[in-house]
Formats: sequence, structure tokens, C-alpha cells
Amino acid sequence: MNEQHTSAPPWYLGRLAGFDLETTGVSPERDRIVTACVVQIGGGQPAAAANWLADPGVDIPDGAAAVHGITTERARAEGRPAGEVVEEIVTALTAVVLSGIPVVAMNATYDLTMLDREARRHGVQPLADTVAADLRVVDPFVLDKRVDPYRRGKRTLTDLCRHYQVPLDGAHSADADAVAACRVAWRIASTHGEIGKASLDELHSLQVGWAREQAESLADYFRRTPGKEDRAKTVRGDWPLIPAQRGGAA
Repeated sequence: MNEQHTSAPPWYLGRLAGFDLETTGVSPERDRIVTACVVQIGGGQPAAAANWLADPGVDIPDGAAAVHGITTERARAEGRPAGEVVEEIVTALTAVVLSGIPVVAMNATYDLTMLDREARRHGVQPLADTVAADLRVVDPFVLDKRVDPYRRGKRTLTDLCRHYQVPLDGAHSADADAVAACRVAWRIASTHGEIGKASLDELHSLQVGWAREQAESLADYFRRTPGKEDRAKTVRGDWPLIPAQRGGAA
């Protein structure tokens, strides 16, 4: 009697969970969450999105508000307490991870580090401590630099959407960006076997190494570029998040 073995479908045809934050600034150590989205799409099921608007407890700089459209006044009037929002985001992502669904996040190190520091700031158990080794992340930023390392120009989500012909409606709103990140990841995986054929476990481990190599390359570029030498010191190769220093977030 012949046994038939059926291989599992590739990860990108299954359920994906897009994750994105809009914040008060660009420092995950100092800045705060303003809006967030966790959206599950794909896998032959309807999309399911959870969105949050927080009152970050600090003023939102005009520059940040110009990007995501949330002013200090609106956040104070309509936003929920930051600690509650952070706890709910961690809870939502924990459910996703423990269901075996990968978290898709553009430049994941920023968003996951930001969430980690906010959790510590508000006395919430961080995601990394909750799910430990179960976390599987897919980062279109890392994947794109792997498959097309020498392409000139910027590599923001907007740029990647344009390059991979992915629609992006409402850029810099957390929900639109989360969905777009999933679509870019799908596009890359469906056209590059190294990524699409890897298991989620393999892909996560590969990205750890790729992100480190990409950071080393960037730091080397800064060291060799007049006027940018000092920027090499700020480049971190940690992925998918930067470990917290002792003492926690301030």
C-alpha cells in the first residue's frame, strides 16, 4: 500500500497578522504609542482587525501629527489610557502568536521594541516574555533588502508598495500600513523561493542573520562616508527587537 505524503502549504498562503504602530516620534526608547493595529488576513478567512487610539500621556509633536494625523488634542479627547491600550495590544499579539500565526511588521525591530518599552513603562508583561520562543516574525524590510540588496532609493513601506505594485490606501495610518506590510510580504514570498519555501521557523532564524548582516553593511557604509562616520555607532543588528536594558523604560 502506497503512502501519500502531502506537504503543508507555504506560510504566505496561510493566515497572516499585520502589526503596525503610529507613535509620537522615532525613538522606541523614548517615544510613545498613539495608534495601533493588529489585522489578521488571508488563509481563506475574512479579515479581522483590531484598532486602538491611545492618549500617550505626553504631547504629540507637530511633525508626528503631520504624519499620522493624530493631534495631542484628539488623542486626549478620544484616546484611551495608554496602559490599557498597551495591555490589549500585547494580549492580541499573544493570541496570534500562540495560534501559530506569524506577525508581519515592516521594520519589525522598531514596532516590537516600542511595544516592549511601553509594556515595561506601564507594568504590562512584555510580549517577548509572554510568548518566549513561539514568536515568529516576517519583516518585509529585511526580506526586501535580502532579495534586492543593490536597488537604489528609499525603502519605506510606501516605496516597497510602489516597487511590488501593492495598493496602499491611507499610508501612515496603522491599519492601512499593517495590511500593506502583509501584501508586500506575500508578494516577495510568492516570487522568491528562498523565502516562500522556507518554514516559518527557518524564515525567522534566517531573518535574524540577514538583519545582522544588513546592519553591519549599513554601519560599514557610514564609516566610509565623510560626515556620517558617527552614525555607524547607532546602528543595531538586533532583530526582531532590541533587548531592554536594566531599569526598563522611562
